[in-house]
Amino acid sequence: MKLSPNTTPVEPDDLLIRLHNMVAAAIDITGKTYGSNTRWDCHGCGAHSEYPELDILAFTRDTANAHAASCRAAYHRLT
Repeated sequence: MKLSPNTTPVEPDDLLIRLHNMVAAAIDITGKTYGSNTRWDCHGCGAHSEYPELDILAFTRDTANAHAASCRAAYHRLT
């Protein structure tokens, strides 16, 4: 069994913060620094913001950080 390379996803143009979960999968926070309309997406398990059109950066950062602290999903594939 061979593991594929563990590569970091390409950074989106509107990336504000990149966190990493328990096994180093990226969790990206994207959107605007002011106002609402920020979201987070986990590249490990696929989880994401529930209401990105309403989320402000401070709330998004807190929920993404809580997810990063508990998620153990990896983004690399076994071949």
